[in-house]
Amino acid sequence: MLNYKPVQIAYFVNDIREAAARMASTLGAGPFYVIENIELDWCEHRGEPGNFVHSSAYGQWGELMLELVQQEGEGASPFRDMYAPGEEGIHHVACFVDSIDEAVGEYGQQGFPLAARARARVGTEFAFIDTRRLLGHMLEIYVADDALSGFYRLVQEAANEWDGEDVFASFPSG
Repeated sequence: MLNYKPVQIAYFVNDIREAAARMASTLGAGPFYVIENIELDWCEHRGEPGNFVHSSAYGQWGELMLELVQQEGEGASPFRDMYAPGEEGIHHVACFVDSIDEAVGEYGQQGFPLAARARARVGTEFAFIDTRRLLGHMLEIYVADDALSGFYRLVQEAANEWDGEDVFASFPSG
């Protein structure tokens, strides 16, 4: 197995706001930044063109970012690969890699196929590797560019200052 450090754990949920409140009260995770209706510039799912609009809430849980993700609408996706409508559970662990192409190739050589690869409209490219037979969940990989690293810092810093009261955080203006 490739030795990449996990930076995020993600749960597929039916309602990100309800799940964020639940994770804050039961795990002390938070506060959560919500991004709704995340659209993709392009996507390939299981070798076919695809698209999966989703919404996510991002908070901090100890040393890891916690993502809560819900799919908007139906259709094939790496989320539906694991969960039918109404089902919830752990979906992926995310890791930073130096090169998505190289990591996809290395995982493929080890028998872990590419489930999906996409780029969000904000420019972040990511891929889901199907590691379910080994780990029971997918692995998400992406390169830690300045924008993504800055977002991880924002979430961590908000958690460091969080008093546990407001479950949801607001993005800084500007």
